[in-house]
Amino acid sequence: MLSFIRSLTSGAPGLSPKDAVARAAAGELTVIDVRDGTEIAASGKAAGALHVPLAVLRMKCDPSSPECLAELSCERPVALYCASGARSQMAAQMLAQLGYREVYNLGGFGDWRAAGGAVTR
Repeated sequence: MLSFIRSLTSGAPGLSPKDAVARAAAGELTVIDVRDGTEIAASGKAAGALHVPLAVLRMKCDPSSPECLAELSCERPVALYCASGARSQMAAQMLAQLGYREVYNLGGFGDWRAAGGAVTR
C-alpha cells in the first residue's frame, strides 16, 4: 500500500468516516463509487457521489485524458469506496499515481452508511 493513501477504515488521523460524510456534504470532498452499475442498482450509492466503475477509472480520472470528468481536480480531496474496500484501494492507488494529492479509501459502501451518509437510488 502506498503510504500517502489514507484508509478511513483504519482510523487514519484527520478524517474519520463521519468527517468524510460531513466534508462531502459541505462540498469539500469528492466521493467516487467504483462499483459496477448492477451493484448500485441493487443498493443505491452515496448521495452526490460520482459513479466511475474501476474498469474505466483511469480514463475518466486522468487529467490528461479527453474523457476526464470535469468534476475532478488533482487538487481536490477524493474519497473512494466499493463493496468491501479492495477495489477502492486499487482505485486510490491509481489516482495517487495520476497525481491526485489527497486520496482516501473509504472502504465499503456499508462504511459510508454506518457513518450516517445519505444514500440515493
